[in-house]
Amino acid sequence: MNAKNVRSVRKAFSAFLALSLLFGSVPNVKASSHREAPNITKTPKVDGTDFYMFRSYEPGRADYVTILADYQPFQQPFGGPNYYSLDPAALYEIHIDNNGDSKEDMTFQFRFKNNLTDIKLDIGGKKNSIPLLYAGQVKAGDDAALNVKETYTMNVVRGDRRGGSSRSCTSSRKSEFVKPLDYVGTKTLPDYKAYADQYKYNVTIPGCAGTGRVFVGQRADPFVVNVGEAFDLINLSPTGARDAKSNDLAGRNITTIALEVPISCLIRDAKHPIIAGWQTASLPQNRRLNPTPSYNRPDDQSGAFTQVSRLANPLVNELVIGLPDKDGFNASKPANDAQFLSYVTNPTFPAIIEKLYGTKAPATPRTDLVGVFLTGVKGVNADGGASELMRLNTAVPPTPRGSQNNLGAAGCFDPGPVPNLKKAGCDPAGYPNGRRPGDDVVDITLRVAMGALLPTAKAPSGAVPFTDQAIVNDGMYANAWPYVNGPTPGAPQATRLANEQTNQPAP
Repeated sequence: MNAKNVRSVRKAFSAFLALSLLFGSVPNVKASSHREAPNITKTPKVDGTDFYMFRSYEPGRADYVTILADYQPFQQPFGGPNYYSLDPAALYEIHIDNNGDSKEDMTFQFRFKNNLTDIKLDIGGKKNSIPLLYAGQVKAGDDAALNVKETYTMNVVRGDRRGGSSRSCTSSRKSEFVKPLDYVGTKTLPDYKAYADQYKYNVTIPGCAGTGRVFVGQRADPFVVNVGEAFDLINLSPTGARDAKSNDLAGRNITTIALEVPISCLIRDAKHPIIAGWQTASLPQNRRLNPTPSYNRPDDQSGAFTQVSRLANPLVNELVIGLPDKDGFNASKPANDAQFLSYVTNPTFPAIIEKLYGTKAPATPRTDLVGVFLTGVKGVNADGGASELMRLNTAVPPTPRGSQNNLGAAGCFDPGPVPNLKKAGCDPAGYPNGRRPGDDVVDITLRVAMGALLPTAKAPSGAVPFTDQAIVNDGMYANAWPYVNGPTPGAPQATRLANEQTNQPAP
């Protein structure tokens, strides 16, 4: 490639990065996609909250991609007596597009089941069912006291998610997996790590060489944000110290579907290393309340699955998409995203910041960014598609834990059209080239929304180091799959409160 072409690609990549960050989060600052649309607030069990996709940086696992799809936001650790099972009527899915047409080529489907043991106690000669999910302590290798055992199946579908070829994924030839009980507390679950770790499975994925891994269970919410002050008309110092405030999600839990899949299984071939991913949840179209509900039949649901939740890049729906279109975005497919592009060409959030703080927003419309986003950038991390997806170039080596820059790939660029690829701390393996738990997507998107990657003439406030003041980095998470930390226990209170007072989630 000659020098002219190198400059052209670098210029395009810079513009593409700006757009992908803009569309992926322009109006930023919220607990990622927690409760992001009016209708999804009615069905929290199918509310997708965060999507992560990155090359595994656990030592010896660089040939794998880790995918984390989080659901059911704002879980209070003391969520008894029923806690946070997933919806048996729902279909939870992770989609991969590996040819740039904004349509799924591979889908991982998850269906859940709550298996009632119905433990009964003899009380004065009458055998009555207990009111709890457990009747005693639960330990690794001993779950006899569990009154409800949650299980799930995992299928891989190639082609269209509904009409393609579907096959079961297995572990030791078994197609049913166990989701561990949520972290009730240290008395009920005296060694939660050992208990939950036994449900991390090596999994055979039909049609894939090599072995993947899967785990579904409660984790500490990995997203870090000063959400309370941020949504109070940004009631903080947006140019203050990046670590001056606490994480409002510390001490809260989430339900994570965690996969680790060989790169060779996800890409089209070695010449096409870029993949795009997103998560969804769907429910049957028809629901009829049962006037005499039972545990196994609280209602009747029938009809085709209808998508009610969608997520790729963080913060898109709640702060980019206008209120009238939020539910529509959740139900839409990436291939139809042209209908939402006006929210990108004329974003509202920079105007809100300008009104609040006098920091001038970049000029609109930003059609140049849209043009680059639609055409893609050959050889970088775009696939030529025209849709809101999380894209990952699997040819970019992972950055080891301890060396990651929490400003991700955005840290590789100075204001202006030409990226400084030799800049100190440059980390092309981070957001928006995929997303890792330690990427500070809030600070990244605040800065990019205000023009950090544009020349000063087009973005007078582009050099301002905006922040929500709640910092995140790779050191807050484990160096082994699934990376995100174990959940905060419901009891004792002292342990729970300690976890709520720090940015560091429970180990």
